[in-house]
Amino acid sequence: MNKKIILLGAGGHAKSCIDVIDSTGEFSIDGFVDNNDSLKRVLNIPIIGNDLNLKDLRLKYKYAFITLGQIKSYRLRKKLFEKLLSFEYEIPTFKSKYSIVSNRSFIGKGSVIMHGAIVNTDSEIGSNCIINSGSLIEHDVKIDNHVHISTGAILNGGVEVGEGVFIGSGTIIKQGVKIAENCVIGAGLFIENDISSGSLIKE
Repeated sequence: MNKKIILLGAGGHAKSCIDVIDSTGEFSIDGFVDNNDSLKRVLNIPIIGNDLNLKDLRLKYKYAFITLGQIKSYRLRKKLFEKLLSFEYEIPTFKSKYSIVSNRSFIGKGSVIMHGAIVNTDSEIGSNCIINSGSLIEHDVKIDNHVHISTGAILNGGVEVGEGVFIGSGTIIKQGVKIAENCVIGAGLFIENDISSGSLIKE
């Protein structure tokens, strides 16, 4: 019998996460927690409460997962992650059956590896991260917590990524580059130099 789970956030990213969760065959999704009062269902899955209900929902549900997206800021995802931990939810890690993940890699709690992503040998991905569809995490890459690597991005060998970083679709990070925490890097770029904390890189 599949384990019941609730999902936090019912937007576009959640729809992609549903496919990943379904592909594992381990969990059945009972409902969404979302603060949009006008939403009733998403992909025929009901909205069963908002953030204020998380403590009470823990009496019924053991498992929860964050399906809120992350572009401009990681802070809300981080806040939700810490709230789930404080209520003693178990937060699974999900790897799509259509991804390639080395047995010699490490994936932290609450992270998701989306369809078509590749995570290579001796790479480390922290907690509550999004490794989005078609992205490539090469050997020896180190990614901290609450990071979003967008669709088709490439992180070459030995890249280091700090907490809360967003890397846009199709961006390529040269081998060995270090990106400090809380940076936003736009789409379609080639990054060949280290990036300092809090930077916004558009071009």
